[in-house]
Amino acid sequence: MPDTSLLGFGGTLFLGAYLCVLILIGVAGRRARREDSMADFFLGGRDMGLLVLFLTLYATQYSGNTLIGYAGASYRQGFRFLMSVTFMMSIIGGYLIFAPRLYRLSRKRGFITLGDYLQDRYNSRTLTVFAASLCIFALANYILSNLKAMGYLVEGTTGGRISFAQGIVLLSLIMVIYETLGGLRSVAWTDVMQGIMLVAGCVVIFAAMEYQYGGLSAAADRLMSTKPEFWQPPDWAGKRLWLSTLAIIFLGVPVYPQAIQRIYAARNEGVLRRSFQLMVFMPLVTTFFIVAVGIVGASQFPGLNREGSEGIALRVLSDIARELPAVGWVIVLFVSAVVAAIMSTVDSALLAISSLVTQDLYRPFRPRASQESLTKLGKRLSWVLISVMAYLATILPQTIWRLTEIKLELLCQVSPALLLGIHSRFLSARSVLPGMIAGTALTLVLMLLSISGTGLSTKPLGIHAGIWGLLLNILVVGTAHLQARKGT
Repeated sequence: MPDTSLLGFGGTLFLGAYLCVLILIGVAGRRARREDSMADFFLGGRDMGLLVLFLTLYATQYSGNTLIGYAGASYRQGFRFLMSVTFMMSIIGGYLIFAPRLYRLSRKRGFITLGDYLQDRYNSRTLTVFAASLCIFALANYILSNLKAMGYLVEGTTGGRISFAQGIVLLSLIMVIYETLGGLRSVAWTDVMQGIMLVAGCVVIFAAMEYQYGGLSAAADRLMSTKPEFWQPPDWAGKRLWLSTLAIIFLGVPVYPQAIQRIYAARNEGVLRRSFQLMVFMPLVTTFFIVAVGIVGASQFPGLNREGSEGIALRVLSDIARELPAVGWVIVLFVSAVVAAIMSTVDSALLAISSLVTQDLYRPFRPRASQESLTKLGKRLSWVLISVMAYLATILPQTIWRLTEIKLELLCQVSPALLLGIHSRFLSARSVLPGMIAGTALTLVLMLLSISGTGLSTKPLGIHAGIWGLLLNILVVGTAHLQARKGT
């Protein structure tokens, strides 16, 4: 029987060899450790140079959703989705509001997690625990949805040689092995490899598409007559949704706990700033290229439904490989890049949750615990968490994908405590905590109402529930702050 899988036997072997290399990198990270401390394990010894820091930030920011989801969205929306390039660029602006100052504080105070900063700044255990819990919930959902993505991807591309559940278990096991061997150092080193594969995958598929189909210019000519709506500017409702999406990405992504840890891990402030300067340009060779894949795919394979459009990138690659057998390796590279992107997202989120639980929730109850024992606890937590998440990913229904946007909408509720607090010494926990609670409550209420049969949209008036929550959050913070100032 002929092999009809997308990867083929040779491609599956290549993917397996790549995964074995990740474990070897974990071993190298273990040998490079300097001490059994939380700073060494969770922050790589606070000594990341420019290349490693830049590529680990890049690999962490661009998940499998970028390579698969963005292509599908551009297939459905057309040239309007080029706005997503701006969305990804805006993230760097969000970082620069607070990252340099937070880095300097982390060096003085020895921060390990975002919770460490919040506790140092507001001196409120309740605030720290609430914020850490929000982050843990958001990241757990992030891990769960990405594990499901890995399972479907591996099963689909190997033609069922590796089943959905086997793919989840296998990749989860590999991730937790190299992570617990070397901590953030190993994760960052694997991110270097994964980041390079991401760039190479995006560039190669874009070049192959330009050669085979004539690229965006040829697609534009065909779509002018077949899809005239692709050229229409958005109406006011669409523009509101753009602004809402821009806000939620600008305020939510920089608050990722795994991104905060990478800020702490920079060798010096100059390295941190140069990494962000390089990151500004990456949407042009990642997001833009993948959006182009979706647009070209719409001109070549019209009429796909929403589910079919989500696989447009792989469909385009499969067609290119069929027409040009000599570039069949492009599929192997791209699939490996997608797997790498998902793994770099999951391993970073896993390490972040482990540090949040250990440092922010457990350590206050055991203040005399040694660094070595806390580090061991963090490693055990990683194994427990990935086991639970892998199990849930194999049994929960596919509707789990609906939970993915909760991540950013909840993380946005933490952003005022960080962005406002780091620039204003007058804010206190008495104003920030009520705002965070109110914003979270409104966000969750709007989400629940949207799925309870009330007919309410998840985006009332075209604005995300998390943004409505954030507006209430800021309003409560401002009101409580003014009342506290008047009281004094």
